[in-house]
Amino acid sequence: MADPSIGTTLKKLRKERKLTLKQLAENTGVSISFLSQVERGKSSVTLESLRKIADALHVDPSVFFAEQDAADWTSRLERFYYKDLTHGVQEANFVPVLVTLHPGDSEGNPFAHSGYEFLFVVEGELTVEVAGERSTIGPGDSTMFDASQTHYWFNLTDKEVKFLLVSSKTV
Repeated sequence: MADPSIGTTLKKLRKERKLTLKQLAENTGVSISFLSQVERGKSSVTLESLRKIADALHVDPSVFFAEQDAADWTSRLERFYYKDLTHGVQEANFVPVLVTLHPGDSEGNPFAHSGYEFLFVVEGELTVEVAGERSTIGPGDSTMFDASQTHYWFNLTDKEVKFLLVSSKTV
């Protein structure tokens, strides 16, 4: 199911940066028609595509998952960081990202997309919610799930959490 708020946010950010759909498509490697469908809430976007879009717009992907005004985005971005670990390889069927959540990062709304996600905790304790069920995993623990189920992750502790997120691409 497409999330219309992602499309609304995407269109707003694109227009703020004075980019056409064609320019954004060229910067992301995502088709113009797909971007248009996402903006209109007619198509779902994968984490990989959203990551490319966020990079091209110079924003953190988390801005697409919560309805917040620009002032709130700044505080959100101060607690959520991600590092692309693809080393520029775009042909792979998966996307590895190192995610860091600061203490108390429990904001955001569960979302879903196609493919699968694998999470491996490097440091700290991560609370993972999949299809309304929450569990906590610690260093060296992992989980994998069908990303078409609503999901989100939280740091409900007073220490930083670092985890590897590997998302499968869909073709």
